[in-house]
Amino acid sequence: MDSLSQLTLGAAVTVAVMGKRVPLWQAALAGAVAGTLPDLDVFIDHGDAIRNMTLHRTESHALLWLTLVAPLFGWLVAGATRSRQHWRAWCLAIWLALITHPLLDLTTVYGTQLGLPLTDYPFAIGSMFIIDPLYTLPLLIALIVALWRRDACGLRWNQAGLLISTLYLGWSMVAQSVATRHIEHQLTQQAVQPQQLLVTPTAFNTLVWRTVIITPQRYGEAWWSLLSPNRPLQIRWYDRHPALFAPFKGQWHAERVAWFSHGFYAMRQQGNDTLIVDLRMGEEPDYTFTFNLGSAAAPAAAPQREDSLRPSLSQAWHKFTERL
Repeated sequence: MDSLSQLTLGAAVTVAVMGKRVPLWQAALAGAVAGTLPDLDVFIDHGDAIRNMTLHRTESHALLWLTLVAPLFGWLVAGATRSRQHWRAWCLAIWLALITHPLLDLTTVYGTQLGLPLTDYPFAIGSMFIIDPLYTLPLLIALIVALWRRDACGLRWNQAGLLISTLYLGWSMVAQSVATRHIEHQLTQQAVQPQQLLVTPTAFNTLVWRTVIITPQRYGEAWWSLLSPNRPLQIRWYDRHPALFAPFKGQWHAERVAWFSHGFYAMRQQGNDTLIVDLRMGEEPDYTFTFNLGSAAAPAAAPQREDSLRPSLSQAWHKFTERL
């Protein structure tokens, strides 16, 4: 999720745990920092764009490592705030602020390796877009009220914000399940047998859902809306160009993207170069993660990420209302 959501969630969780044991601003500040810490791995340069993408949300998001470092951070915060008598509560608060970060990231489609060191599988539910105001705003407003009032009523506001935002996460998973069921039914009616199927929300909402349909030779893209569930699914098909992957089979960068995307990738030719596209994020023809692998004869030692075009706000709004 976005940085503001993670910061706010960390602060709200820590305020809820610490209550009136310490000044609310201290709890909120410590939680905001703890909720932000896991994402500092984005400043690590691993040498190329594909490594940077697939090594984000790794050790710094692993539940085991975060659990092990939480007592140390809790002890340090207790000392910094001169509240060592509450160090156990600080440990719990910091631990929750840390682990809720990867658990929230888990709801997006990107992929979070929270099982390290036991497994490097990039877990992803894909029920939330990376930015969703309906998740963040209740949490943020309730936290602001709590910091402003600084009393029991303010703490109840904070708890209500956590409850509402958590229920919204649950709603997103229910909506995703409903969307998936309807999409699968329509694919059956259209005699489409997908090899893989991805259903994930479009930007800033959980009403309009994008689906990616993978077959051996091509991929399809379509949209489904909770407000018009029976509208026929209009699928646009594109060639995956699987033959372009063959020369790169066994090559680390190509295999890494294929693995990290859970098979939701396509190949493209650009002059003499071959591109590999992660189909999960973005939409046709512009995807967030597109990488230049070089040519089959001379694979790129450090593949670069291709620039993607983002629609203007007016274009995005028009697409949203049309699909809704």
